[in-house]
Formats: sequence, C-alpha cells, structure tokens
Amino acid sequence: MTRMHERRLEVAAERDGERWILTSPGPGWFVPGADPGDLVIAGRPIGELEVLGRRVRLLAPSVHGINQPGHDTPRAVGHGDVLLVLDTAATAPGLGASPTAPSAAEAAATGLVFRAPTSGRFYGRPAPDKPPFVSAGDEISPGATVCLLEVMKTFHRVTYGGPGLPERARVREVLVADGADVTSGDPLLALE
Repeated sequence: MTRMHERRLEVAAERDGERWILTSPGPGWFVPGADPGDLVIAGRPIGELEVLGRRVRLLAPSVHGINQPGHDTPRAVGHGDVLLVLDTAATAPGLGASPTAPSAAEAAATGLVFRAPTSGRFYGRPAPDKPPFVSAGDEISPGATVCLLEVMKTFHRVTYGGPGLPERARVREVLVADGADVTSGDPLLALE
C-alpha cells in the first residue's frame, strides 16, 4: 500500500578523506535500510528514523559510495550521530570511485531512475486519447515533460532534470501505470 504523504528527510553528509559520513537529522530509533557492501546513491532511502511512534524515511544526500560495515544494526541515535559510512574509493561492478553524479555508463550499472518529486496520482499522457509524454526508448533531456501528477484535483507538470541525473538519458522503462498513486521519491522511469 502506498502512503500518500509519507515523510522523508535527506540526511547530512560530511567528507572524511575518501569516506562520506552520513549523520542523523535528529534523535530517534534508526532502522538501517542499506546492508554493508550496498551501493548508496543520492536520493535513495538509507533507512528509517522512528520518532515518537512515527517513521520518517531517510534519503541519501547528493553523494554516493559503498556502505561500510559497523553501522548496520537498529539503534537509538541523537542529532548528528553517525548513521552510515560510505567509502568512495571502493568500487562496485561498473562503477568508478568518483563521488559525483553518475555518468551514463554508471547509470546502467546502478539502475538509475527518475523519481517522483512529490506525492500524487501519475498520468503519463496529457489526455486519454493522446500519446504518452515518454515511452521506452525515448531520449530525454532537462525540461522534457515526463508526466502529470494530480495533487488535490490540481495537475502538476513534472519535467526531467535534477541532481544526480545525466544531462541526457534514454528511457528503459516507464515503471508506473496511468492512474497509479505515487509517493514522493518513488521511481517513475528506469533510465540508461
């Protein structure tokens, strides 16, 4: 079941040599969502923080790296406590060590996706009798319309672009059916 207004927070990151230290945005019970050895990429969930019975999904900031062992058990954390340590020198198949936005080659290896900027109902075409905004095989660039998201009877045009996305990408697959509800951060398009 999709939660329409799920709370999400981006965690803070500070550089420590060839590592990124991801820290808690506040106190609570941290439940990791990334195992040691997993590739952590900007915008993807790294776990949840439970505060007074409410869970908040924690998202990786604009960095990526391989999750290191040692911070992989649920635990109580305070503001600024270490959640994860990412090694930018370690490599995954098809990935270099660069902590910047993935290149087109890295995108295919990491399963690059375009994510919903907000919650709403997904519409992949301007009207039922019109062609879709994007289809598998289409090449898109910043500013290209991806879909419409309906929020409280208002339609919002969603365009391609943002941190961590390549300048141009080819749509591998549209991941959401017309009329489906999505939550902020849900994958909409698989890219290559």
